[in-house]
Order: sequence, then C-alpha cells, then structure tokens
Amino acid sequence: MTNSAFPVPGKRFVIGVPYTWLFVFFFLPFLILVYISFVDMGSDIHPFKPLWDTTTGVLKLKYENYWSIFRNGDNGALFETLYIEAYMRSLWYAFGTAVLCLMIGYPFAYFIARSRPSVRPALLMMVMLPFWTSFLLRVYAWKGILADQGIVNQLLTALGIISEPIQMLYTNVSMLIGMTYVYLPFMVLPLYANLVKMDFRLLEAAYDLGTSPFKAFWLVTVPLSKAGIVAGFMLVFIPALGEFVIPSLLGGPENVMIGRVVWDEMFTSNNWPRATALAVVMIGLIIVPLAIYYHYTGDAADDKK
Repeated sequence: MTNSAFPVPGKRFVIGVPYTWLFVFFFLPFLILVYISFVDMGSDIHPFKPLWDTTTGVLKLKYENYWSIFRNGDNGALFETLYIEAYMRSLWYAFGTAVLCLMIGYPFAYFIARSRPSVRPALLMMVMLPFWTSFLLRVYAWKGILADQGIVNQLLTALGIISEPIQMLYTNVSMLIGMTYVYLPFMVLPLYANLVKMDFRLLEAAYDLGTSPFKAFWLVTVPLSKAGIVAGFMLVFIPALGEFVIPSLLGGPENVMIGRVVWDEMFTSNNWPRATALAVVMIGLIIVPLAIYYHYTGDAADDKK
C-alpha cells in the first residue's frame, strides 16, 4: 500500500513529462548553442564544424567568441564593448519595464480580485484581449500613436498645449511605453491569481485594530502577495531582456538591445559562434539570479518548517 495519490508508474509519468519537455526543448538546444559558441568557422562558414581535430587529436575551442564580448579589440579595455553596452541597456529596459508593469498591474489585479465573482471573468477577458491581436500589429500601432504627426501630438496641438510636435518615437519613452503595454498582462495575471486567494478578513482585522487603510495594505496585502509579485516580475523581466521586435520598431539607433545585436551577428555578419556566445551569456544573466533566488527562498521555506 502507498499513501501517494498516484501509483508509482503514474507519478513517474507525471514528473517525467515536464522534465522530458525541458530536456528536449531547452537543454538540448542550449547544448547546441554552447557547441556552436566554441566553433572556429574560419572561411568555411560552417557553424557545426567538429571541435575535435582528428589529425592532431587536439580539442579546438575558440574562446575568443566569449572573450571578445568583454574585451575591446581596439584598445584591449575590459567591459568597454558594444556588447556590454547592449547587455546593460537591455537590463535597464527590462528592469524598468518590470517596475512599470508592477506599478500599473498591481492596482489592476487588486481591483479584479476584489470585484464580484460574476464580474471577474469579463475583467480577465479584457486583460487578455490584446493577445487576440498580432503582436507585431500591436507594436506597430504605437508608431502611429507616438509619431511626430501621430494621435498624441495632433491631440496636444489641437488643445493648444504644444505648438510643435514632441518627439516621442525612437526614444526611451517610446521603448518603455511599448514594452510595458506588451508585457502588462504577464504581470496582472500572476498577481490576480495570488490576490484572489487572499483572505480579505485579515484586512478587516487590521482595520479593527486601528490600522490605516494604507498601512494595512502595506503590512498585510503586499507581504501576502509577494509570490505573485516575484512571479510577475520574472515573467516580465525575462522576455523583456531579450526583446527584439519592440526595439526595432520603436527604438532608435541608441536603443539597441542585446536581442538586436544577436540578430545582426547571426544574420547580417553571419557570425554564428559570436551570436550564440552572446545568447549563452544572456541565458546566464537570467539563470544565475533565478538559481540564487530559488536557492535562498527554498532554504527559507525549509527553515519555517
């Protein structure tokens, strides 16, 4: 007899399916990226050249594909390369987008969670409606809104607020607006899923003890929604870090992010090893903080037990 809800074969199947999925669609492609990143294509333009020289019996690994990311080839200076600038710019935009999505999405999620159960499906449907439209079309529409002759500038001119158009397109503002608009649902949905399970009688108890509404929100609601905040932040931050379409359509020459750099290296320069090395480093920028976070949160959960 076993106390498990699933028989042993069933448990292995349920656990094995996601692990198999991750192995086939993440780990194997990642190994291929790592392999290509050490290849010396030379003049053959062959990214899958063997790393093992059968003639000399020497393993040929081109570390230059990684070293060039951090070292400037002109003056040899460390961390003064186009790639480091693109990484830092991507981190800044991804973090700024996640913060803006949190500031805008938290009130949305809180309002939906406090709404009547009969209204919640309709409100959630409104949050998810943008997904029914092409991602490319949604981003491209912002060009017509933020352009010099776009809707915003025409409206401000008609109201007499401005006398000449304000440049909003191809700036930091247009980038953050576009990325926040696209990724906002990824923040709202996990926050809602967390807040809707919260026992709001705890707030009533805090009010009965003389706590102000803001203090009760800060000391009760926010800590209880920590898991949703972290999940939403990660769901926004990770895809925003490697964003390619939005910088291409709404960003200017000074707003080049690492996704665009990887694209140029692979399809314009045809330098697959350099492009895959950039992608591997970017994956490391994502995985390492996640691993550290889950390591310490797991230890904290074990200590509470």
